[in-house]
Amino acid sequence: MGRRVLVTGLGSFWGGRVAQALEADPDVEVIVGLDTREPSVPLDRTEYVRADEGYSILSRIVRATQVDTIVHTFLAVDSSQVSGRQMHETNVIGTMNLFAAAGQPESRVRHVVVKSSTLVYGASHADPVWFDEDSRRSAFPRYRVERSLLEVEGYVRDYAADNPDVTVSLLRFSNVLGEDIVTPLTKALELPLVPCVFGYDPRVQFVDEVDVVRAILFVLDNDLGGTFNVTGDGMLPWSEVAAICGKRLLPLPPVGRIMVSSVLGRLGIDLPPEVLDLLTYGRGADNRRLKQAGFAYRHTSAGAIHAFAEAARLRGAVGERVSYRYERDVEQFFRHSPAVVRERG
Repeated sequence: MGRRVLVTGLGSFWGGRVAQALEADPDVEVIVGLDTREPSVPLDRTEYVRADEGYSILSRIVRATQVDTIVHTFLAVDSSQVSGRQMHETNVIGTMNLFAAAGQPESRVRHVVVKSSTLVYGASHADPVWFDEDSRRSAFPRYRVERSLLEVEGYVRDYAADNPDVTVSLLRFSNVLGEDIVTPLTKALELPLVPCVFGYDPRVQFVDEVDVVRAILFVLDNDLGGTFNVTGDGMLPWSEVAAICGKRLLPLPPVGRIMVSSVLGRLGIDLPPEVLDLLTYGRGADNRRLKQAGFAYRHTSAGAIHAFAEAARLRGAVGERVSYRYERDVEQFFRHSPAVVRERG
């Protein structure tokens, strides 16, 4: 029997792309995707199951499908896109239900991968140049997204300690750039004037969206447990990032994070306060642990910025691509109709 994988957050950017990558692996026998919304990318053999925000159906799915692997891709890390209640329901309650399902007596789960964020380190004036995986925050978490991610990671550690026979992988990804991903920072870098905080030029780092999926597959393929920072080599000043993208800077006042964030939001610029902290103090995560395990990044931080800038210029020249729209009856036709000619093997 091949690997049987459950992907949470199938309708999210990462859930869909991880499922696509798993579909290309002949050693993966079954892929089940769970989410409150339908997939945003075309999928061939992944079965989609609708869930509520707290993923209360997880225990039934784990028992019924006998999955041996869970990839938890959807932790809300962009506070500009979800309410505080939704964030708590998805991050905290959803993760609690995930580990309850994985730890039930009937479970055959032997590997759990959780996609987290370097937001857990925060950003403050007292930070070290580099956070390694064992570093503690320099300041108390002020924002709901940071608190929820820290709570999630507490559940991850408890589950790993209680289930030593299960491989648990916790991946903390830095700021992601790529051809398709949309985040507050990618939106900022596509504005005519790129926001910055007056008097500050922080050093930041990035990971390319391709390396995000590759890192998840790497820990799965190598049955690699533990906590890992995932980010491209090097850091760059924010002013240099804007220059690579061919943009000038727009200084913002350095005080009143929440008020500034609210005003920018009304102008259509999504820069939540935790991102404004990043644009003030920067953040560096040490990526050596995953590299020592054998992972090779395709892009450095600078390479990810250059690739993003080139993709943005191409979009400006040819326009936005047409996005995929999931339609259940169409998907069922292509998967099950005898009229569809399928390749052997």
